[in-house]
Amino acid sequence: MDVVIALDQGTTNTKALAIDETGAVVARASVPVAIAHPAPRQAEQDAEEIWHLSVEVIRACLDRVGARHVAGLAISNQRESVVAWDPTTGMPIAPLLSWHDTRTVEQCAQLASDDIATLVHERTGLPIDPMFSAPKMAWLLQRAAGNTLVGTVDSWLVWKLTGGRSHVIEAGNASRTLLFRLDKLNWDDDLLHLFEVPASALPEVRSSSTQMGVVACDGLPSGLPILAVMADSHAALRGHGGGSPELVKATYGTGSSVMQGSGARLRYRSGIATTLAWLTDHPTYALEGNIRYSGAALDWTARILGVQNSAALSALASTVPDAGGVSLVPAFAGMGAPFWDPSAVGVLTGLTAGATPAHVARAAFDAVAMQVTDVVEAMNDEAGELGFLRADGGATVSTLLMQTQADALGAPVTVAGQADVALYGAAELAFEALGKRLPPCPASATYNPRLDARARRKARGQWSRAVGRARL
Repeated sequence: MDVVIALDQGTTNTKALAIDETGAVVARASVPVAIAHPAPRQAEQDAEEIWHLSVEVIRACLDRVGARHVAGLAISNQRESVVAWDPTTGMPIAPLLSWHDTRTVEQCAQLASDDIATLVHERTGLPIDPMFSAPKMAWLLQRAAGNTLVGTVDSWLVWKLTGGRSHVIEAGNASRTLLFRLDKLNWDDDLLHLFEVPASALPEVRSSSTQMGVVACDGLPSGLPILAVMADSHAALRGHGGGSPELVKATYGTGSSVMQGSGARLRYRSGIATTLAWLTDHPTYALEGNIRYSGAALDWTARILGVQNSAALSALASTVPDAGGVSLVPAFAGMGAPFWDPSAVGVLTGLTAGATPAHVARAAFDAVAMQVTDVVEAMNDEAGELGFLRADGGATVSTLLMQTQADALGAPVTVAGQADVALYGAAELAFEALGKRLPPCPASATYNPRLDARARRKARGQWSRAVGRARL
């Protein structure tokens, strides 16, 4: 029976699952990844550490399964983050700039005239925002000496896995750079000029299920094919069985991605990104809203309140029936969809003498759910009323968060039965390349809304006023 090892290189963890053709997980490994904030607006990681940890988790699964049973690798990766490296030494020339690094906010503001913003949005489906890759690429290349390559995390991993033989990028990841034209599915010369990123530094764009190369690096068996590569949020959509407008999913990680497939149709919506979900023999597009701080907002609140982790935060928040009028807007690096306001700041409002740490904790869970609801409501004008939301990611283990989400939406929330649904989606595409089909990812639980319409409107109004204060 064939096995695929799926690697998920995320912002805070690097994971690998060995999945057989029945969909069963036969081995798993996970290690945390460090992230540094050396100055305001800066978020950096060590690309070499990411590489070594990726080998470590793949190796752990290989040792458990046996290399002879493994048909190939699949990769899902954190998006928009950028690595620059010397092709001669294969070493990074600077830290990885994370997707939520906003050091390029001034450069983006200088470009964002109405005409340029319209051109960029029409061609890429994205707003000019420091979250995306092109401004980071330009920042790194301006500080590089000599021949330098740049790429997203998938590019970096494939380069290292293939021993420097493949400088490629998966098309869905390319669509998150501000340099990729959605209708033509290639790098756009006008955008390369606008962002001052030379084509010679960029990887070649490949489809999601085109073999990216074979393993030729120390520490792993040579010859293993890289069968599929997908951006993590896109892989989660596929793992849920998405791709069509009937399904909306939310991934609860460090940030959150709310995504709705649109099939082969390019759709545009104010405040919402249009993206290429994946490219096989035809493109599959999606609408998406990106939230910078969701799980990270819970971690921040736990740290500020002096509790151990988000599980302890949930226990504290559950001791009160609601947030008692307290609202937290975690705009620690500006706000993403649907506002796209890089100048927004984090605020904690509604405090009274009766407010307790439990109320602040509860407000953090409300903040995650309300941000997702903002995105879903922004999509609804075009998509119609939401039937239900599919949820995945580490924070879905919190029954409090999932119930809060259902209440904020006024619609059921169904949680994926496979916690690592992005890995499942990437493995599914890899098995498809082998001519095999994985069974659908099951659901584990459904949360139905308990708030009545009046209470929900009141809660949404309170949140809207808090967001207004964050954007002053």
